[in-house]
Amino acid sequence: MASDVPDELRDAVRRRAAERCEYCLIHEQDSGFSHQIDHVISRKHGGPSTFENLALACVLCNRFKGADVGSIDLQTGELIRLFNPRQDQWRNHFHLAEGTIEPLSTVGVVTVKLLRLNATERLVERLLLQELGSYPR
Repeated sequence: MASDVPDELRDAVRRRAAERCEYCLIHEQDSGFSHQIDHVISRKHGGPSTFENLALACVLCNRFKGADVGSIDLQTGELIRLFNPRQDQWRNHFHLAEGTIEPLSTVGVVTVKLLRLNATERLVERLLLQELGSYPR
């Protein structure tokens, strides 16, 4: 837990995200653990603890993302930045298809890969939550 993020800032980030992970869209109440505050540009890379650089992330997305800000596109070998919830609109980079988060851009491709958004257990969870009406379709 980042100790330099005051409670009122954490609450504002949580409200802005409507208590959903800004990467995989799972609602905090449907997650086994409380969502975490993510530095979109990590402190390691000089990212500040400001409202404009913070996102709400589930434990899995936050763990897989870590301090990364980009990844290699395996088809081109090019370094591609990760999805940035402060600059990007989710729908421009991803599409939901029967629980699968399909990438629509190279940013989406590397983000899906790095955050393991379509790992079998995550896909099964999303499909179940969709059936229960707790996850977007």
